[in-house]
Amino acid sequence: MAENVASLFEAARHEGRPALDEKDGKSCLSAFGMAVPQSVVVTSADDGRKACDDLTPPFAVKGMSRDVLHKSDVGAVRLNLTNGDEVVAAITEIEKALGAYTKNIDGYLIEEMAAPGHELVIGGLQDPQFGPLVMVGLGGIFIEVFEDVAFGICPITKRDANQMLDELKSASVLAGARGGLVADREAIIAALLAVGGDDGLLMSHSADIAELDINPLIVSEKGAVAVDARVVLFNEASRNSEAVTIGSPEEVLATFKPLYEPQTIGVVGASSTNMNRLNNYMRWVRNFGFKGDIYPIHPTAAEIDGMPAYPSLADTPKPVDYAMVGVPSEKVPATLEAANGRCRFAHIIAAGFGEKGTSEGDQLQEALIAAAKKAGVRLLGPNCNGGFSPRSPYTYVNGMLPEMGTIGCISQSGGLGIDVLRRGETRGLRFSGLMTIGNAADLGPTDLLEFYLADPKTKIIGMYVEGVKEGRKFFELLRRSNGDKPVVLLKGGRTALGLQAAASHTGSLAGDDRVWQALARQTGALIVSTLEEYLDVLLAFQMIPVRAKDPTNSAAIFGNGGGTSVLAVDGFANRGIRVDRFLPVTQEKLADLGLPPGCALNNPIDTPGGSIRVDDGAMGERIMEIVYANEDVQAFVMHLNIPVLMRQVIPGQDLLVNLMDGADRVEKKYPGRTHFLLVLRSDGRAEMDDKKREVREWALQRGYPVFDELTNAVNALWAIGTYEAFRAGRE
Repeated sequence: MAENVASLFEAARHEGRPALDEKDGKSCLSAFGMAVPQSVVVTSADDGRKACDDLTPPFAVKGMSRDVLHKSDVGAVRLNLTNGDEVVAAITEIEKALGAYTKNIDGYLIEEMAAPGHELVIGGLQDPQFGPLVMVGLGGIFIEVFEDVAFGICPITKRDANQMLDELKSASVLAGARGGLVADREAIIAALLAVGGDDGLLMSHSADIAELDINPLIVSEKGAVAVDARVVLFNEASRNSEAVTIGSPEEVLATFKPLYEPQTIGVVGASSTNMNRLNNYMRWVRNFGFKGDIYPIHPTAAEIDGMPAYPSLADTPKPVDYAMVGVPSEKVPATLEAANGRCRFAHIIAAGFGEKGTSEGDQLQEALIAAAKKAGVRLLGPNCNGGFSPRSPYTYVNGMLPEMGTIGCISQSGGLGIDVLRRGETRGLRFSGLMTIGNAADLGPTDLLEFYLADPKTKIIGMYVEGVKEGRKFFELLRRSNGDKPVVLLKGGRTALGLQAAASHTGSLAGDDRVWQALARQTGALIVSTLEEYLDVLLAFQMIPVRAKDPTNSAAIFGNGGGTSVLAVDGFANRGIRVDRFLPVTQEKLADLGLPPGCALNNPIDTPGGSIRVDDGAMGERIMEIVYANEDVQAFVMHLNIPVLMRQVIPGQDLLVNLMDGADRVEKKYPGRTHFLLVLRSDGRAEMDDKKREVREWALQRGYPVFDELTNAVNALWAIGTYEAFRAGRE
């Protein structure tokens, strides 16, 4: 089979054709198990008449020319022909229509028309980042009118194909909405796998096929037939299939150990006369708890900040595990080349390289890469801020806690990396490492993802990325990991203007957002839209145990704030999480508590501040106890408006602590029953924010995540539930 298909490609190239003719295109599909119409190619009208004797009407006739890819656009298609005479007339008309465009008429395809059905399109193309993609959607004119399509990164599985179909807005149409024809779903899935599966056409011939277009694929109640096929080829010179090499976990961990656990740090760019950024950096690293050797690098100084200085990275007493390089961009290549094999990793702060989008910047970046390669240095950057690791602790952000955590982060923006560290620490996030990578001229998101996936100390992975250069390996790493660790992607450049901004920021190719959505769907990664959501989701995974056997799809809400609760119900519904009315027994027991009029007890539970304050906060514990004992919900969200609750607190009463202690007792009584999330709302006044910080610390110490608003909790639960569902259904 493979040899026959390959011979069609070679024959087309030999003849100088950029694409297979339709007959050969359908032969490719047939070789991979797809149904195609019975057909014959003729070169004259008379031959066409004779060919009809061996075919069953109605017929379609299509003109074939190497110079024309879209036959319908030039009037070279005739349909619903019933006999030989009509076929003769059609060929005569098509010959005239094609002749107006080209002298190269390769023949006329006569084929049996497929039975009526839904018209779909299955497409294939080569993505510059991720390689072969397969696409499905409504075909015919609908693809251009509605753009109702779903993508998959090859190879896809049967589960992927099912999810692609579910993603279509027209899914209900294919399922027979309003009494319509029910499409043969299994036939569509089989066609998708024939094109994009592990042994499908695109994976088997990714070096040959630039584009594939099956439009339409006519799907009836029993079967699917490819009635048109266009296969565009790569030129011989442009054929390129990215080889993916994935190292063993042991090899990967050994490679990156000097970066995350350096014993020696070189600092290039500190001043011997003034206090600059690099001088501060050395002080921050030492204050953070680094116990190894720090080597200031300076061409003339003998000492900087009380430490011996050395002329180059090659002159230090011990080889440098990690260097922070802060000299101007034009000096960086020579600085690295001088290391001469005695520096393992280097972070390049300076900008002015490929992100400039100029030939000068590109040339300087190429010189940087060449110098690093010659000196045996692996680069992070340029155009970034540094790294953070609490293992052999060093930091580029002052004032951080050297506390080992489980979240490994990658940031293509140095400034955003600072936000993640500072704001994340305030919320309770603890990191196993964070590396900024800027332009990613050498080491990029894919390399560090490979490390974090292999690293036993990292349980959750967070990434801010604008683009990936080794997209195929990036996808394969996530696909093979199959959701073993949560991976949260904050993706920059998801809109047209965002693409432009990404290009000017790091020179990255950001790619089509629909392809990134396909990557998330197929690998279990989670794409978020804002920094706020990114931090919330990372916190959720750090604090909430994942339950793959019982994915989160329902929640109970309890707190003070009716409008806030209503908005939360809408937010949960939009994220696919139900807030169902409680069972009658639950409502009865809640009613027996004697709460005053105005309290809502049906889910969400809305109790004014005065009701929550009953018995010094004990009412909150009673409400939780009833819900936990009688309801089967996957999440319980308590939201507290701190200023309202604190408005009438009796002196000496610590209402919030009492509420939290009660919640903790219920949680311990029903371990693993439900996810507990706490929302603490403040009005921005200093005393309220202080109280919020106090209660947040209480909750974090006991393992409960705290969010600023109910919408934040909605995003967090969506991520947990989506990941749990992926884990539950993974193959």
